[in-house]
Amino acid sequence: MATVVRACRTRGITMSWAEYLDSHQSRFVDELLEFIRIPSVSAKPENTGDVRVAGQWVVDRLRAAGIDNAEMLETAGHPVVCADWLHAGPEKPTILIYGHFDVQPAEPFDLWDSPPFEPEIRGDRIYGRGATDDKGAMFIPILATEALLSETGTLPVNVRFFFEGQEEIGSPDLPEFIAANLDRLQADMIFSADGGQWDPDTPQMVLGLKGLVSLEIKVTGAASDLHSGMHGGGVANPGLALAHLLASMKSPDGRITIDGFYDDVVDLTDEDRAAIARVPWDEAAYLAQTGAPATHGEPGYTPREALWARPTFEINGLTSGWQGAGTKTVLPSVASAKITCRLVANQTPEKIYDLIVAHVAAHCPPGVTAEVTKNPGRADPFLVPAGHNATAIAGQVLEEVYGTTPYQTRVGGSIPVMSTLLDELGLHAVMFAFGHEDENQHAPNEFFRLPTFRRGQTAYVRLMQALGG
Repeated sequence: MATVVRACRTRGITMSWAEYLDSHQSRFVDELLEFIRIPSVSAKPENTGDVRVAGQWVVDRLRAAGIDNAEMLETAGHPVVCADWLHAGPEKPTILIYGHFDVQPAEPFDLWDSPPFEPEIRGDRIYGRGATDDKGAMFIPILATEALLSETGTLPVNVRFFFEGQEEIGSPDLPEFIAANLDRLQADMIFSADGGQWDPDTPQMVLGLKGLVSLEIKVTGAASDLHSGMHGGGVANPGLALAHLLASMKSPDGRITIDGFYDDVVDLTDEDRAAIARVPWDEAAYLAQTGAPATHGEPGYTPREALWARPTFEINGLTSGWQGAGTKTVLPSVASAKITCRLVANQTPEKIYDLIVAHVAAHCPPGVTAEVTKNPGRADPFLVPAGHNATAIAGQVLEEVYGTTPYQTRVGGSIPVMSTLLDELGLHAVMFAFGHEDENQHAPNEFFRLPTFRRGQTAYVRLMQALGG
């Protein structure tokens, strides 16, 4: 691949970066098909080797683009890839571009119209697992860099690349790796190629991500299940006790009633609410999408404000007693609930966990014992501060490329590495990515729009030019 990138210059042909992108687009699509064929599923042990193959593919492709020092580096789990091009000079900013080359499991396979790791182009879409999340998206800045280097042999900014192979399992080994490799990641700004735009015609600037704490509450009564006729009314029922305990944590109108839960929340300003209100909201369409009979959220906030900017307390699973067909008249000995809370600035997973532990201890019904255990998976909330320079420049570039002002949005999900980079480097990342919510991320028939693939390449070129002055 390395000889392809430099061919125009070595033959003495002058070609603009835009002409280069246009003339090589079919090759880029073929390469993306090749990339998607690698089943780099980080969650499945049998695909551990495939994650490494994908990482090496990225290393080779970075080198072919003319980017220096591309190498795959080890963590305690799946590897990462780092590379850089640092020849613009110390007076120019250094940007760090993030993405990931691992993908979600593709099951159930029978719901795919074509095999998930045998990608197909149908119309102007490329179908396959990882097409939009995140292989197509993370490939875009590599191609933009290649196009600029093909034109002049230089870049307007210094660039570092940081791609990981474990985002889809929560990046468990990234905090340790980042702390140990700060010299490879030092930058003035961070841009994430993981994320997306509002729709194919409308850009967005994602200003916030929610944090996450995951836990389980276990309520225990008798030593074993008991005959409900012989012992009902004589000892406490853990299933009912758990129901009372959970009901004490959230009121029927949707407000979380755990003491101190909201203490650290940065509330919405009038400007925040105005920016959210500018984003179209179709309640009927939302209900049709979810199949829910009505919206229900925290009182005093619109559904969009609750979805994007307010913390949550959600029961993910309940287990107690007989679950099979028919009746089994038992008084269960144990009941448990799996719970996650999505957090907003400036909440911390550790403090919220401690508040829940204290609440359970204070409100545990008589006749049972209750314990709380923390489950794997945590993330700090992420909120870009007002006036953030990199966000402002990225927004201007998107407005130029799309011809319309970006919406200012937030996301109810979490990307743990964003808060880790903030903690270690002191930099808020800017989501500068080109997938779309309707492209079946994590679902069967995932796809990526090829016109967006091309538009993203232009956007990254113009971003680097704008940052280079």
